[in-house]
Amino acid sequence: MKEINSIESYNAKIKNVIITEQEIKDAVKKAGKEIDAIYDGTPILLVSILKGSFVFMADICRAVSVPCEIGFMCAKSYYEGTVSSGVVRITMDLDRDISNYHVVIVEDIVDTGRTLTDITTILKARSPRSLRVVTLLDKPSRRLVDFRPDIALFTIPDYFVIGYGLDCAEYYRNLPYIAEYNQAED
Repeated sequence: MKEINSIESYNAKIKNVIITEQEIKDAVKKAGKEIDAIYDGTPILLVSILKGSFVFMADICRAVSVPCEIGFMCAKSYYEGTVSSGVVRITMDLDRDISNYHVVIVEDIVDTGRTLTDITTILKARSPRSLRVVTLLDKPSRRLVDFRPDIALFTIPDYFVIGYGLDCAEYYRNLPYIAEYNQAED
């Protein structure tokens, strides 16, 4: 990735918007209702996979009406590039026993499926009452393992995407929409 040294170089890497801010808001509202219907008033634990899902987590948390607590985990597989390293590292774990919780993992994107496979394996071993995954983006064309999220707000082609919490080398998380990253500018 070329250095970002001006607003022009920053904007040049935004190729095109693929999901608008309003489309995200509408889909989050719908997902909140779906989660409410699944749990029907039963408390849940929303687990955000940092850093990419923090924006999505905040919106999902406000979109559900069932009582909810939140927790955070951090897993890395991309580091500084645009291609998954294939090695998933849990760099921050939950700080509680989840055996009495209905756990809903909140993820930004399911790409190869490796990260979520590893995380769900770890969490299932802790015997939660139930475990589901809601993801903002699903990219099934890149799947390397058999993993399917329970709820996917959008299915996208094989683009490297930025915005709404998703980054490239820590930039672009603040965009209110999802855009294709312009790799030609690197």
